[in-house]
Amino acid sequence: MTALQASPNSTFIINDHIITGEGVSFTPSPNTSGLFKQGFPDTIVIHFTAGSSLASSVNVLTRPDSGVSAHFAVGRNGNIVQMLPTNKIAWHAGESHFQGRSGLNQYSIGIELDNAGQLKERSDGTYESWFGKVFEKSEVFEAKRENQHATGYWHKYSEIQIARTLALCKALCEHYQISTIVGHEEISPSRKVDPGPAFPLRKFKELALHPSNNEWVTDSKDTSSQREAHDQFRRDITSPIKKIANVSANALNVRKGPGTSFPTLDNGLNKGEILKVLEKQGEWAKVSFTKVGWVNTAFIHEVTEKSPFKS
Repeated sequence: MTALQASPNSTFIINDHIITGEGVSFTPSPNTSGLFKQGFPDTIVIHFTAGSSLASSVNVLTRPDSGVSAHFAVGRNGNIVQMLPTNKIAWHAGESHFQGRSGLNQYSIGIELDNAGQLKERSDGTYESWFGKVFEKSEVFEAKRENQHATGYWHKYSEIQIARTLALCKALCEHYQISTIVGHEEISPSRKVDPGPAFPLRKFKELALHPSNNEWVTDSKDTSSQREAHDQFRRDITSPIKKIANVSANALNVRKGPGTSFPTLDNGLNKGEILKVLEKQGEWAKVSFTKVGWVNTAFIHEVTEKSPFKS
């Protein structure tokens, strides 16, 4: 079974505070304050990396001189890297306060999602990250943060990334006494904005902490952008059948149309990357992942995956 075929309800085994399962690896970080006190962790904190890739973020989080760490990082293709056993304190929350407690590192598991974070609009209709990567409009979520009037631009999360993060959180909630899931922006509101409005945090909490409650409830207090994110998440997880594929070639060009006469997009795809098949024309498939374009079907392996959220 590949990481692609593993549904977000895949079985995770937690043994001696290390998680194993399809698409899960362990890269140790030396950055820890030692063991949690008895009864902890009881909280999960969700972050975005604001980095260029899963590998680059894991490199920072495991580098001895970086001063930061987290327990997990989740890639855009659903791969999960664990960096600290979940009985050890990581350095992910920084100065933080929540419900009468300060220093959330002492109480929480940190999960970092590979995501470029907040983007800047360019004059040509594209969007740029702080590290210079350019994104097309299809990769961008427009939203206003709470108490802000100006529209912001945020890197979208991938469907499988959200789903695998949800499965990871469910496993952690079942194994530990996890009672709280928060975004970094909730515990450090004056200095942090992650995971941002592109992440459906409120509904995510409901599904992770109360999996038996599948009823979708719209909160009248939600902003329009929060409702949009939640509604998109609902559409994603309730769709009964999805056509997805993984890249079988070592490298694959992504083109702007169905044929070799069309120009290629700047960044191609690598072996094992996960795609959503949107449309087919002969031997070409229009696919979506971190970009939308056309690829030759000879170099992808297509799979029909049932929605992991349907019983």
